[in-house]
Amino acid sequence: MTTAQELEILAELERKALWLASWTIHNANHLRPSTDGLKVGGHQASSASLATIMTALYFHTLRPQDRVAVKPHASPIFHAIQYLLGAQTREKLEAFRAYKGAQSYPSRTKDTDDVDFSTGSVGLGVAQTLFASLAQDYVRAHGLTDRPEGRMIALVGDAELDEGNVFEALLEGWKHDVRNTWWIVDYNRQSLDAVVREGLYERFIGIFEAMGWQVVVLKYGSLQQAAFREPGGEKLRHWIDTCPNGEYSALTFQGGAAWRKRLMDDLGDQGDVTRLVEARSDAELSALMTNLGGHDLPTILDAFDGIDHDRPVCFLCYTVKGFGLPLAGHKDNHAGLMTPTQMDTLRAAMNIRAGHEWDRFEGLTLPPATLERFLKDVPFRREGTRRYSDAALAVPSIAPPPNASLSTQAGFGLILQDLARGDSALASRIVTTSPDVTVSTNLGPWVNRRGLFAQRELADVFKRERIPSTFNWEFSPDGQHMELGIAEMNLFLMLSALGLSHSLFGARLIPVGTLYDPFICRGLDALNYACYQDARFILVATPSGITLAPEGGAHQSIATPLIGMSQDGLAAFEPAFVDELAVLVEFAFDYVQRDGGGPDEARNWLRDETGGSVYFRLSTRALEQPRRAFTQTQKRHMVDGAYWLREPGPNAEVVIAVQGALAPEAIEAVGLIAEDRRDVGLLMVTSADRLNAGWTAASRAREQGHYSAESHVERLLAPLPRHCGLVSVIDGHPATLGWLGSVMGHRQRALGVEHFGQTGSLQDLYRHHGVDAAAIVSAAQAIAPGRPMRHLRALG
Repeated sequence: MTTAQELEILAELERKALWLASWTIHNANHLRPSTDGLKVGGHQASSASLATIMTALYFHTLRPQDRVAVKPHASPIFHAIQYLLGAQTREKLEAFRAYKGAQSYPSRTKDTDDVDFSTGSVGLGVAQTLFASLAQDYVRAHGLTDRPEGRMIALVGDAELDEGNVFEALLEGWKHDVRNTWWIVDYNRQSLDAVVREGLYERFIGIFEAMGWQVVVLKYGSLQQAAFREPGGEKLRHWIDTCPNGEYSALTFQGGAAWRKRLMDDLGDQGDVTRLVEARSDAELSALMTNLGGHDLPTILDAFDGIDHDRPVCFLCYTVKGFGLPLAGHKDNHAGLMTPTQMDTLRAAMNIRAGHEWDRFEGLTLPPATLERFLKDVPFRREGTRRYSDAALAVPSIAPPPNASLSTQAGFGLILQDLARGDSALASRIVTTSPDVTVSTNLGPWVNRRGLFAQRELADVFKRERIPSTFNWEFSPDGQHMELGIAEMNLFLMLSALGLSHSLFGARLIPVGTLYDPFICRGLDALNYACYQDARFILVATPSGITLAPEGGAHQSIATPLIGMSQDGLAAFEPAFVDELAVLVEFAFDYVQRDGGGPDEARNWLRDETGGSVYFRLSTRALEQPRRAFTQTQKRHMVDGAYWLREPGPNAEVVIAVQGALAPEAIEAVGLIAEDRRDVGLLMVTSADRLNAGWTAASRAREQGHYSAESHVERLLAPLPRHCGLVSVIDGHPATLGWLGSVMGHRQRALGVEHFGQTGSLQDLYRHHGVDAAAIVSAAQAIAPGRPMRHLRALG
């Protein structure tokens, strides 16, 4: 039960949070010198609508084990609250939206004030809390933490409920019996452009209840509830309930006199209603009509304190966008900023003296000592910053499967199967997940041995009934596979949650997710979001490219190698052979656990000590596997991005570089070219991403005075004569390798796939897209002219 004194303190802190957020934005836009003339922005109105709710949460409801995804546009309120709690600095607030300052949207990696989940791309932070709750269930079921169970909470802008990924997540949560999840909807009924459609709340309620959530509607504040008990109060309630959103917003902006005129026009001459309205001044009437549930501390606190179970809860909180500011209710207030004159008016209302705008308790009526004592005892801050860690797991040696012919997809499945058979600590922390393509991406053997995860045991009916089946589909709390429906956004959000488990819950997991390579694009925003949060996971995308010949263009990926190159926080690999894959998987298991504490590996300029996530682009094309043993140097070259399968001689006229499944075509072409060209080389590229990143980083280092900086690709290509030509080939966009010639100034012809594929045989499609052996030989002839290559006519 909230005491009167606590309510008084919370009301003071609410006012102060609103002032600090508004002043932070004002300072950034009107006072701080601008060097580029760009509008800074900051969303004063969107912040104001959540000030009361966030005050109740952070100063009363939250416990250290709780985690919150803050609505992106409420970032200033979040930073203001952290400033009051001592977790944010004035310098960061003064630099809001500036270099090294408090970020425009809460960021785990850029902010310093205890952000739980990054937000920014709307809807993703909302769904992230649901998957974080599932990750917490997994960690606890496996006995990996003894920390108290926390609530995963999202502060949701009502427009975020337009995002489809939110509803995909809701359905997945229902399948997995999601618990301990609160979504608090800031239902201010205004989106970026205008006022939202009427009646949305009914649809929201129906959807959440259908998914098993409790819905708590906070529509009326305590002032309104008291007025409804007066004579004529029910008529006032009915008027409020039937007033269109647009009109309510307009009247809010216009203020008390407009409220009075409209109410008297609609409800006057009815005695009791007239007296109810006339008994209040314009200011009192305006306060009554804007006293919605989401701005009333007693109502909010009672609602939060009233939840005594772990079922998911949606709080639908009616609010006013811009509440407490001159912008309140205006349909254009999303991007609006208070003018200096309006800010002076707010300053006077808040009792803020000039020069004291950043003082934590300036303008408040309660003694600073009282407020300091209260803030010191706020439950949420009892443990300080809540960033945990967990020890890195030893990575066992990964041996390639012995099969003579194998695809990289099948090879990955066998590598996981071998780990599943063992008892390594690493294997016990691997958790796989897939959007309904577990079997077709070769995770079946892993699942057969390690089982599927669920809160309750569920037998495989086929196994129980003794019906032969390749797969054992048993669910239990001990399982190590999270089966998902076919929604790629959910996959990446699940990987993000599992990949932050060490930081959120103090228990390290090694998440491995699989999907078809073309459908990375389907979940790309969520993949970017996961990497932006520095979540750690291994993504296995297979099948890929036109090599998936019978499936046709809809399933044949083209651009994904470029996505792998451009995505920060994600190291992309595309091995041709399974022994290469084994080396790279062993590296990946270590790489995803690094946190910057290791030595700086300056030899490759890749910042490998910081670690990151890993993307493997694999294939279903079975290749004859070479039998060879690698030296440590060769393994390092594979990890750095490329190695010589056939090292060029000193008078090389042409070099072929290949990445991935087209290795047989490249090998065949090199054999043919070598009959007419000297010292031909074959470069096996395992990661265009890491080759390019090392080159650009070393180039930048030299520009900054580190003149001896040299990247791996520069060392590989430096011995080639200047007249040597390069031909690159990949089952993907040719730009992936099209930069290689720029490294040392060699002429290059880049082959690849630029247009949608179709069904056909490998030979048909490789020939159609110009990536077969004949195309490689033709390109070599063009890039390294000389006497005609004798095999061109035969190949053609």
